[in-house]
Amino acid sequence: MTTPQPWKILSSETAYQHRWYNLRRDTVQLPNGLVLDDYFVSVRPAGALVFPVTEDGQVIFVRQYKHAAGKILLELPGGMFDAETEDPSEAAAREFYEETGYSVDAISPIGILYDNPTKDTSQVHLFIAHGAKLTGAPEWDITECVEVVPIPLAQVLPKIMAGEIQVSCSVSLCFMALQRLQEHVS
Repeated sequence: MTTPQPWKILSSETAYQHRWYNLRRDTVQLPNGLVLDDYFVSVRPAGALVFPVTEDGQVIFVRQYKHAAGKILLELPGGMFDAETEDPSEAAAREFYEETGYSVDAISPIGILYDNPTKDTSQVHLFIAHGAKLTGAPEWDITECVEVVPIPLAQVLPKIMAGEIQVSCSVSLCFMALQRLQEHVS
């Protein structure tokens, strides 16, 4: 049996830099000695994603157009943040408010996922939030048009299983949050 080993980075350079997208080109040496001089990595900021539950048992989802998929998708609210300068829980609460106009009483971390660790640097910080309530108006950026969609807690899993919720990090967070909520009931 072979134990996985990290690759050695021989050199790294910015291949493309733009305010919306950064691409890095690495020259790496694999554990078997093979050198690859064109391993491209998408460099992205961290993300924060929230499973927000209202006092009456609704989970606040958002529906919006996702250009790379070419579809309008139902997902949990969240967004990107600078992990070097901002606390993940504060970023999660801010992103939730900006997309929906909702605030929360309490927010707790559930975990961190890697979005696509083969070709992408992004980590997604996952949170469950209680006491979500509408307290203002959404503050969308120029690319956003968001429909806020409250879904009864009991309908979240059936919607995942029916394929109505397809965004991978949202699906993962739903399963993790539902498990956490179940543990608190038991």
